Amino acid sequence: MRLLLDSHVFLWFVWDDPQLSSTAKALIVDPANEKLISAATYWEIAIKVGIGKLDLGEPFRAFVGREIARNNFTILPIEVDHAAVVTALAFHHRDPFDRMLIAQARWEAIPIISSDNVFDSYQVTRLW
Repeated sequence: MRLLLDSHVFLWFVWDDPQLSSTAKALIVDPANEKLISAATYWEIAIKVGIGKLDLGEPFRAFVGREIARNNFTILPIEVDHAAVVTALAFHHRDPFDRMLIAQARWEAIPIISSDNVFDSYQVTRLW
């Protein structure tokens, strides 16, 4: 199964954070699943690092590049079709990064792993 990871899920997984649900962790470690990281995810992380809201403990490029490779995550680029879906989304959620993840999940017809229950207001399958 193809799965899209929310930004916090990516971080919680690589940090082995106890906030990550056991269901989410099991889905991510299952080698039968393809785990996707959106370009919006590492863009959001880069912005938070840049403004001092997030400390990775090492340079952004080293951390993100290593963890994507180490965990066999696949990068999901932002396509024009994904952006087009954003134009029609209701404003249940105003976070632009989450809106892109929702659009990608809808366009690609894949579930998203997230603790954010606002995603349930959209036509996406949220796993947690």
